[in-house]
Formats: sequence, C-alpha cells, structure tokens
Amino acid sequence: MLEPGAGMTSHSVMPLTTDEHVVLLRRVVRERAIELKLSLVDQTKLVTAASELARNTIKYGGGGEVHVACLTDGFRHGVRLAFADDGPGIADLGLALTDGYTTGGGLGLGLSGAKRLVDDFDIDSKHGEGTVVVIVKWKR
Repeated sequence: MLEPGAGMTSHSVMPLTTDEHVVLLRRVVRERAIELKLSLVDQTKLVTAASELARNTIKYGGGGEVHVACLTDGFRHGVRLAFADDGPGIADLGLALTDGYTTGGGLGLGLSGAKRLVDDFDIDSKHGEGTVVVIVKWKR
C-alpha cells in the first residue's frame, strides 16, 4: 500500500518521530502543492491535514514515517501522503473518526478534520499492528 504505484510521478519517504520532522513535512508538502499549482486554499488544507496526521503518528503511533508522492490519473494531478506507524492501532475506527472524540485531551478533530480537508481519505488500523492513513488532494 505504501510503495510507489502507477500514476506516481515522484515519491519520497520521511521519518516522523520529532516536532522537527513535522515542520519539515509541512514545508515539503507546501512545496509539492505549489509545484502542482494548487490554490492557496487547497495548499493550506493539505498542509493542515498533513500536520494533524503527522502529529497523530508521533503522539498515538509512537512515531513512524510518511510517504509523499505527486501523482496523476491521466486527467488530474495531486499530492498523496501515506502516514504509517507500528503503534497500538485504533481500537474503534468509527469512534475515532467522530468529531470531538479524543484519547489525548485535544479537541478531537484530528482524524475527522483531516478527512474533511482532503479529497480522498483512507485509514487502515489493526490492533497491535499499527495504522496507515492515506490522503490525496487533487488540483481543481
């Protein structure tokens, strides 16, 4: 699921274990979004979603990595981010995607907020094995 696939024009992997990694990811995502000429609003949405998911990867997954790829489906161009960790997994995905649900004392908008900010959102989590969240933002 995380390997480069058809339609990917570039692919890089970055670690996610520190706040500095989150800052670097935000910069890389903004650069990719600018390269694809995403609108300023869509750039901001993508960077915000990336930041939330990166922080979740570190805080709840114990750290991991993110795969950043530019992609095309022949008609559209976009940015794909895949966040992966080997943490404890999410016990109840439905509950975790509910606005206001939190196990960490925050506002409970991380996963559900990120989902609203992007065009494609997929999450796979297995108890004791970790979580993978894949998001895509397409150029309009």
